Amino acid sequence: MMNYTHPLRALARACAFAASTLAVASLGTEGALADETCQSPYMAKIVGQEDFVYVWTLGQEGVGDEQDKLVTVDVSPKSPTYGKVVSTLSVGGRNEAHHSGFTDDRQFLWAASLDTSKMFIFDVHTDPAKPKLIKTITDFVANSGGVVGPHSTYALPGRMIITGLSNNKDHGGRTGLVEYTNDGEYIATHWTPTDSDLEGALKSGKYADGYGYDVRVLPRRNLMLTSSFTGWSNYMMDFGKMLNDPEAMKRFGNTVVQWNLHSKQPKKVFDVPGAPLEIRCAWGENHNYCFTSTALTSKIWLIYEDDQGEWQAKEVADVGDPSKVPLPVDISISSDDRMLWVNTFMDGKTRAFDITDPFKPKPVYEQKIGAQVNMVSSSWDGKRLYYTSSLLANWDKKGADNEQFLKGYAWDGKQLTQKFAIDFTREKLGRAHQMVFNAYSLYSANKPDNAEGVLAKK
Repeated sequence: MMNYTHPLRALARACAFAASTLAVASLGTEGALADETCQSPYMAKIVGQEDFVYVWTLGQEGVGDEQDKLVTVDVSPKSPTYGKVVSTLSVGGRNEAHHSGFTDDRQFLWAASLDTSKMFIFDVHTDPAKPKLIKTITDFVANSGGVVGPHSTYALPGRMIITGLSNNKDHGGRTGLVEYTNDGEYIATHWTPTDSDLEGALKSGKYADGYGYDVRVLPRRNLMLTSSFTGWSNYMMDFGKMLNDPEAMKRFGNTVVQWNLHSKQPKKVFDVPGAPLEIRCAWGENHNYCFTSTALTSKIWLIYEDDQGEWQAKEVADVGDPSKVPLPVDISISSDDRMLWVNTFMDGKTRAFDITDPFKPKPVYEQKIGAQVNMVSSSWDGKRLYYTSSLLANWDKKGADNEQFLKGYAWDGKQLTQKFAIDFTREKLGRAHQMVFNAYSLYSANKPDNAEGVLAKK
């Protein structure tokens, strides 16, 4: 591999000192605190063998048709096409394809884009091996009142809730949550609290930045959480230009927001410095906590309900050596709440933490997946993990280190063993970003004799 110093490492180093200083201050104040396992609890789950992995893929200039596309990979071990691409569906242009999510009935997959703010709705139940594009939403910004960059598309009963990353006024990080029906009709926008308009929320620390990124819920606690990243002007910017722009370097989120799930009313803003990205919530009926990791400060944070029924945020572990800025990106929690997988983009590694005690995560395993790695998706039974490579089109590594792949591994509780790998560049597919699973068993009318997926009740 070529020797390459990624600009994001320089950015992270520049931001890390200030953010870690805030983290110490926040902890002092507190002292006086797939993946299928990340899917909405309102959805049916694949608890046996998944049949397909859908990879939401960024079009890449000079590669294949150069368009964003949904790539379907056969992952059923008994299939003659195991580990192979069985269909691709291009959507037109390069929109900065990023995340996707199913509706609560799992019949449709919503895939979002961070640049054009288009959302693509795929029929994945008529023929799971060959999804069909049935609707493209092009008026998201207008309907939402100015939200830009739809990110997480997350299932609620009969509707989807979508996090934004930016807005159309200044293309900064100020943004909100947007609700749609499963059929793609706009319902409402809920703006994230800021210092100038807390929307009725309690500001618990230094920040109320109004930024957004991911969303997850715990219905039994009437809890919804959102995290924060950065706006369009940063995530679409040339790195050299951003590094030389002091104002741009300040524009990264430092908050997690607690919301009332039913009313969508923001309740509390937590300081979680250093760009907290994915949120993963525990599944146990008495496990009232969620995790997030911070990209710029390389920390694992626990968002938990205390003995008084109040929600708190606490830094609980380092990811690798924070001084080397490994850059944590995606995380995946096991369905038994015993393991947290954390990917680090810069060193291309995946790390497993024992979270039996959520307040004291312990690193127990690590393995290099590639020159760069972004997303990790764990099967519900914990026996299989899948990895993809792309972070953002303008943020991926350069030259030989710009590896683009989907890789599947088996996990036996002690080590990962690679089962297949697809080179997305060689196959002329583009940049492999985010993935979700599907199974024939979810749609019994289309289930062939060799399908192994098992359907769990909601």
